[in-house]
Amino acid sequence: MNKVVVFGKPGGGKSTLSRKLSVETGIKLCALDLIEYKKNGERVSPEEYSKKHADMIGADSWIIEGLGTLESFWLRIDAADTLIYVDLPYSVHYWWVTKRLLKSFFVKPEGWPEGSSVFKGTLASWKYLRLSPKFWTPELLEKIQSRSKGKDIYRITSVKEIDNFTKQLGCADVRI
Repeated sequence: MNKVVVFGKPGGGKSTLSRKLSVETGIKLCALDLIEYKKNGERVSPEEYSKKHADMIGADSWIIEGLGTLESFWLRIDAADTLIYVDLPYSVHYWWVTKRLLKSFFVKPEGWPEGSSVFKGTLASWKYLRLSPKFWTPELLEKIQSRSKGKDIYRITSVKEIDNFTKQLGCADVRI
């Protein structure tokens, strides 16, 4: 495991899992939100994002979490040796997005882009969650699998699995 992609619907704990995995493995964590947004919360230009993304996937090792653009998603899938799909029940995603907002009144979420509004991010997350069933489909998973021959692919479908993942990296119950 040298090049790891962590992806899935908003609010599924991808950032937290990725930070824990980075600590466990010593592999540098690259959060897409931090290259996709400026410090004032605005999006960077598509060219700037593409350049930063290309620099990230050109490194010898990395953990990249997030979705970014669809084009960059497939570039990461192709470049990675390990794929981690966080696919929790929708109710968990909605609750964790809401919980992040509520907690943000007291402390900024760890890894949140500087200057970005947690409230606006929450609204965007709720919107993307509502649209997610049209994107995160069994057909998408099949496409990911077909492009990932010889790679380690994990699908995390419960809170218990996400809690134990970094300790039991090779466990059979999460591997696709």
